Amino acid sequence: MGFAIKTAIAAVLVGSFCSGAFAAGLERALRPLPRPDAGTGGAVIEQASANQAFDRWIAGFRGRALNQGISPKVFDTAFKGIKYNTDVIQKDRNQSEYTRQIWDYLDSAASPTRIENGQAALKKYRRQLDAIERTYGVEKEVVAAVWGLESAYGEFRGNIPTIEALATLAYDGRRGKFFEGQLVDALKILQAGDVSVRRMTGSWAGAMGHTQFIPSSYLAYAVDFTGDGRRDIWDDNDPSDALASTAAYLARFGWVKGMPWGVEVQLPRGFDYGLSSRKIQKMPSDWGALGVRDMNGRTVRDFGSASILLPAGSQGAAFMIFKNFSVIERYNVADAYVIGVGHLSDRLAGGPAIQAAWPRGYKPLSFNEKKDMQKRLVKLGFLDDKIDGIIGPNTINAIRSFQISRGVTPDGYPSEELLALLKRQ
Repeated sequence: MGFAIKTAIAAVLVGSFCSGAFAAGLERALRPLPRPDAGTGGAVIEQASANQAFDRWIAGFRGRALNQGISPKVFDTAFKGIKYNTDVIQKDRNQSEYTRQIWDYLDSAASPTRIENGQAALKKYRRQLDAIERTYGVEKEVVAAVWGLESAYGEFRGNIPTIEALATLAYDGRRGKFFEGQLVDALKILQAGDVSVRRMTGSWAGAMGHTQFIPSSYLAYAVDFTGDGRRDIWDDNDPSDALASTAAYLARFGWVKGMPWGVEVQLPRGFDYGLSSRKIQKMPSDWGALGVRDMNGRTVRDFGSASILLPAGSQGAAFMIFKNFSVIERYNVADAYVIGVGHLSDRLAGGPAIQAAWPRGYKPLSFNEKKDMQKRLVKLGFLDDKIDGIIGPNTINAIRSFQISRGVTPDGYPSEELLALLKRQ
């Protein structure tokens, strides 16, 4: 869910830049008709119509891009052969950080194969990673963990033309303003000569290179660590620029070397789950006074103020999270992603697996049930956000507020029991 940030994709994953009746009408005007089943006579007609509408959108965007300094030659070269990519839209609707259960996501994020490959990558690129750690003050295991989750250590960097992906998402309209800005930034990268159109490929969301920077993050934070005059995050043979860019990005947003992202903890019997909120911070020694212990039964060291996070509600693992959690979050706001990076980095450094059991027998809410839950939270005044079936931080906070108001365990978990309680209101 792509760079750096993904703060991208923070904004990419949860942001929405159109609202109200005007935006809805505009989106309907821009969005192509749903694609009919393959093999029908209407498929060719409707797809051709959609492509014509897409071509008209490109023509309109060309003027906006040129007004922002993009040369006609760069634009026309970049858009040669570009098509509306329906696979991109499908992936945009099914982001694994939000659609999979967290235990399934973490099983993959810190799988034995990913740990083994990460340790091999640390060994192979130890000289470069040690130099990057000295320069930016970000542990090499953390940089490697981002690399591992974003592209499986460079093995799966994405082969979708970045211009095509971003143009499709900008035209699609759901987050058109954001993606149109990324598209202009991608053209600026091409115009500066940092990469050719042919090599500018990446993920469905326009994230590029070994550690999946989106164009705006590339322009602001990518570095030329090799000193060859180019910030080459795409290099097949040397990932140094990409890895250094990731470290520079994390350092820029306040990474504290030696501070954990989080520590798995045990909560005491009778713990007040109303305290499990990002808004409530205490020093670990103060949490210790309330009975919170690490998995060895000890009070966590006072690394800095921390919150208690329950990513699977009261039935799963609990974490004491620190400032570095929020720094990783600049890459991708999904809790599953942040825990995935943090836990993988711990495993690469020789740490243990998560010890608490997950509620694996839990039947998750369907996409439509999640939307129904959000609608009911909105109706009751607990949620002021879009209804999209994605359980992000805003929905979790709304669930917790509702649970507190009804005197049930405020763990923020979107369970069948929660939906049943909402339906009784």
